[in-house]
Amino acid sequence: MHMQEKLKNLLGVLVSAVIIAGCASTATEPVEQQPAEDVVEVVEVVEVEVEEAVAGFAADNRTPLDAAGNPVSRTFYFDFDQSVVSPADFAALEVHAQILAANPGRRVVIAGHCDQRGTREYNLALGERRAQSISAILIAAGVNARQIEEVSYGEEQLADPANTSRAWALNRRAVVSYR
Repeated sequence: MHMQEKLKNLLGVLVSAVIIAGCASTATEPVEQQPAEDVVEVVEVVEVEVEEAVAGFAADNRTPLDAAGNPVSRTFYFDFDQSVVSPADFAALEVHAQILAANPGRRVVIAGHCDQRGTREYNLALGERRAQSISAILIAAGVNARQIEEVSYGEEQLADPANTSRAWALNRRAVVSYR
């Protein structure tokens, strides 16, 4: 689609250049008019269809794959007490957006999680903000909001129950699951 727009823009620039060049005149003396001949210039517009690789799913119909067939991360990690998505995660989220746009009947659940520090209420709210951050990026990339469900588990579903900084880092996440 982008290639078609570029070709149309290029064609428009070329036609404009030909018209401008045809209108330019350097003659200083009157020019005798020649009898006009019927000249018809035929310009054929050829639409070039560029087949873009579309991301999809593995055989299980739930594991997202990028255009090269590689699994795409479904888990996105956050810093302590933050709900800001890392710039490093935008490429994977773009692939998820492409998959959802190509499959309007598919839905995702984005689950926000926290580590076990903080109150239950605080962690539920933080998990919700994390899910909303991922959702907002997908919607900005063209995904229909009706395809997305957000849920917060707070500290209820820990990836690692240990009480260490490594475990806490693994628990501060949002997970995208296809339905």
